[in-house]
Amino acid sequence: MTNIDATTTAAQTTAAQTARPPASPLHARIGAALTGAAIPADLLDLDAHDPLAHKRDEFTLPGGVVYLDGNSLGALPRAVPERLQQVAAQEWGDALIRSWSAGADWGRDWMNLPDRVAAKIAPLIGALPHEVAVTDTTGVNTFKVLAAALKLAPAERRVILTDAENFPTDLYIAQGLLDLLGGGYELRRVNPDALDGHLTADVAALLLTEVDYRTGRRLDMAAITAQARAAGVLTVWDLAHSAGAFPVDLRGAGADFAVGCGYKFLNGGPGAPSFLFVSERHLGNENAAPVAISGWMGHADPFEMDRAFTPAPGARRFVPGTPMVLSLSALDSALDVFADVDLHALRTKSLSLTDTFIRLMEPLCARFPLTLVTPQEHARRGSQVSYRHPQAREVMADLIGGGVIGDYRTPDILRFGFTPLYHSHADVARAVAGVQAALEARA
Repeated sequence: MTNIDATTTAAQTTAAQTARPPASPLHARIGAALTGAAIPADLLDLDAHDPLAHKRDEFTLPGGVVYLDGNSLGALPRAVPERLQQVAAQEWGDALIRSWSAGADWGRDWMNLPDRVAAKIAPLIGALPHEVAVTDTTGVNTFKVLAAALKLAPAERRVILTDAENFPTDLYIAQGLLDLLGGGYELRRVNPDALDGHLTADVAALLLTEVDYRTGRRLDMAAITAQARAAGVLTVWDLAHSAGAFPVDLRGAGADFAVGCGYKFLNGGPGAPSFLFVSERHLGNENAAPVAISGWMGHADPFEMDRAFTPAPGARRFVPGTPMVLSLSALDSALDVFADVDLHALRTKSLSLTDTFIRLMEPLCARFPLTLVTPQEHARRGSQVSYRHPQAREVMADLIGGGVIGDYRTPDILRFGFTPLYHSHADVARAVAGVQAALEARA
């Protein structure tokens, strides 16, 4: 390093330290509660016998923080930066355009990277590799599968049925698609707990999110899908808060389509590519799901440059354009942390973590205006716990400043996500101590 480099680096470090505001007394109080929390012996015992405890070392986690927002952005797997450096410096920098095909024999070419990532996601969602495509954003993929479902449905079925409080993007995409199609189509929003009377003869597709993004309520995918199929309705499941958090069984449930994102529990990094699922019964030569956004990378022979679209085998036909190599490579590397993970053990730990959090929070619910909105029944709970509080926005800001990083959702939701791969029961106790300090400061 030259003297100029050293001087510049020192100046940048000093500027960064100067720019960082000192901790407020409240934040310092929350931080002290966090780091000084006494961990009950039963929780230490659970951690000592945790079959997934070793996975924590595969992530980069900052000190002095309990990160409970992996259901919004997963933590950084340690292997990802090295992989990105290799892709940038060697595959792009040295090999240049040759990397599209170089390394195909040992699975390192860029051209087939989307398929390799799809093959890693498939077992996490109960799918076959050829039923999964990794590309674009969750919104774009939702558009694709909704368009396919509407085209597959009989002409008289022109309604998309959805949760009245579904995630806004799902609603916006459905609205935009129906506006594009013109009159005669309808987006019908209903309570998902009362679907029986709404699966009528005019419904083409049922669009639901398995785990509610605010409350953590989990729907019974198998039962609802069976209801829909019996009524002649195609199903589209949003797995944004499911994939990587617990086992998903799309094939077992008989789902038609699904979408999900790569940056939450799959830890693929900010803006990681999304995935979509198309049941193989919609990928055959007859009555195949149509591809609304067709591009050359979804063609059966991309470099033939044919003027007519011939879909590639399997869900790869839904990959329209050039793969996003950098972000796909990050996701590809991140998914390796699941290679030796028993998904049922993952679910068991998730429930243990959320059970513990709910139990330790009960005394605070008795003292402060906190209302648990996450179902306590295991079958109806995802991997997050949420509470209502009249000052939720302010309380969460206090918590984040003090090192308990959760999330706020309008109008009054405090949301805490639990990732079994890198959370411990001791983390839960520390987080609750931080919540207590924040609430006491505002009492």
